[in-house]
Amino acid sequence: MNILCLKHIAFEGPGTIAVWAQARGHELVIKSVFQNKPLPSLESFDLLLVMGGPMNLHEDAIYPWLTKEKAYIRSAIAAGKHVIGICLGAQLIAHALGAQVTAGENKEIGWFPIQPSADCPATLPLPDALRVLHWHGDTFDIPQGAQAIAHSAACAKQGFLYRDRVLALQCHLEMTPQSLALLIAACSNELVDAPYIQDAATMQAEPEFTYEQMQTVLFEMLDALVAQ
Repeated sequence: MNILCLKHIAFEGPGTIAVWAQARGHELVIKSVFQNKPLPSLESFDLLLVMGGPMNLHEDAIYPWLTKEKAYIRSAIAAGKHVIGICLGAQLIAHALGAQVTAGENKEIGWFPIQPSADCPATLPLPDALRVLHWHGDTFDIPQGAQAIAHSAACAKQGFLYRDRVLALQCHLEMTPQSLALLIAACSNELVDAPYIQDAATMQAEPEFTYEQMQTVLFEMLDALVAQ
């Protein structure tokens, strides 16, 4: 399988999704959309992976490449490609499917559990509570025809599955200690005193087994998605 990964900023890459791709023998190509260069043809990939970033999806005037990327994502979904979005990538998918993306009631930054939604598909098994890394202020509505996957105390919509091949995840299951360190270094100004925001020391003290559990669930979800 050929995977195209779209990056919005240098410090947010595919994380453990790259590990999964290598272990499964998939080809992973990374393109930095912020360089505003032409994107590959839809025929060049089987799965589109859209990563996160600190920008808002409505900031086309500041980031003109967003307009092209939105159309590209819509085209990939319409062409029947597998599509995965993380954080901003999930919001871009929701937008492409006609759902609203708005500021959330709470910013959610740090390690907090998610729980499976009532209609979480059986093909995407989630434990009753999975501790994951969050870093977002916006949220999305569940698009028409999609199934909600999970929720958390701070955010009712943590992801959805559309037509068994389009997966949107608001949280960061792909995170590693190294990628978290980069995120903290770049966005430490967001770590203010708020109910669902942890400080840098608390986030970086998270034990290794949390990452391992998160990776296991992510790999199961990815395997299930590409099997469809």
